[in-house]
Amino acid sequence: MAMMTLRQFSRKPETIPATASWYLADLGEALGKQQLFTKQTPQRLKVLREHALIESAVSSNRIEGVTVDQARVQTIVLGKAPLRDRDEEEVRGYRNALDLIHGQGAKLPVSEETILKLHKLAKGDVWDAGKYKDKDKDSDIIEKYPDGRSRVRFKTVSAARTPKYMAELVDLWGCCLRERWVHPLVAMAAFNFDFLCIHPFREGNGRVSRMLLLLQSYHLGYEAGRYISIERIIEQSKDRYYETLEQSSQGWHEGKHDPWPYIHYVLYTLKEACREFEQRVGQAKSPRGAKTELIKTAIGSYQGEFSLLDIEKACPGVSRDTIRRVLWKLQDIGEVECLGRGPGALWKKKM
Repeated sequence: MAMMTLRQFSRKPETIPATASWYLADLGEALGKQQLFTKQTPQRLKVLREHALIESAVSSNRIEGVTVDQARVQTIVLGKAPLRDRDEEEVRGYRNALDLIHGQGAKLPVSEETILKLHKLAKGDVWDAGKYKDKDKDSDIIEKYPDGRSRVRFKTVSAARTPKYMAELVDLWGCCLRERWVHPLVAMAAFNFDFLCIHPFREGNGRVSRMLLLLQSYHLGYEAGRYISIERIIEQSKDRYYETLEQSSQGWHEGKHDPWPYIHYVLYTLKEACREFEQRVGQAKSPRGAKTELIKTAIGSYQGEFSLLDIEKACPGVSRDTIRRVLWKLQDIGEVECLGRGPGALWKKKM
């Protein structure tokens, strides 16, 4: 029987590393400020909410190699237009799953039934949507190299034992919250890690793990994921995500693993979401102001040159005309300059 992190926590009191304590202190402070920010003008928060919904559906799928035409993103996520292909279906399916989480928040239980439902919504019309992996199809985590070679990065729990493990994981989560073996945010990160090691589905595990992170953060009182895309933050730090997952998973089956690299990563992700939320709500003066700030934040993240298309990709919920207007305005006041002509032209920040 593999030794799950949550089960380890139940057996002996865990000494929390200093790094985790710092993250927990910062997150406690963010929770205190949250109420202040969520009382801001509803219109301002609506812009952030729509933007986060689009970013989450696009980023979480893109991490798994599912991509859609940039020009259709808004139609797929916020519209009801017919879909063109399987990738578009998966992005809209993820949006539907997010609607369920955002709509019900902490009232939606962390149960096997919920986990299977989220998978079914996100995977759509695939034969095994909403079902654990098949007994004949164990799904190890394979790393593919650019030269075509591949290796098994992690041997997941066998399909035959998956239902038993999932039932125990959900049970351990409830016990851990009641009995406070560790801080609830640490328990959330450990649950997320154990879920990825069990790897209960043939595919879609990463996406469901990110939805569960959002759902559990609601259960613990954190609302930032409604307005800032946790999935986009994970996509932006994808290398660190995979690196910490690999570090922590070594020895998981034998109970000799060190869960803290991955736990720290999850706490960092939530802290980033809270920080961005404070920053964006603090800056945006009006609905239009909220979109301008999204564009300025995207421009600020580029060290060198960037194009209109780069900004469009970073702000999927903002129209090309709005991005153009902001760029021209910033050019007028000398903050950026255009180095060419047409939509492909490069821009750069002026020092």
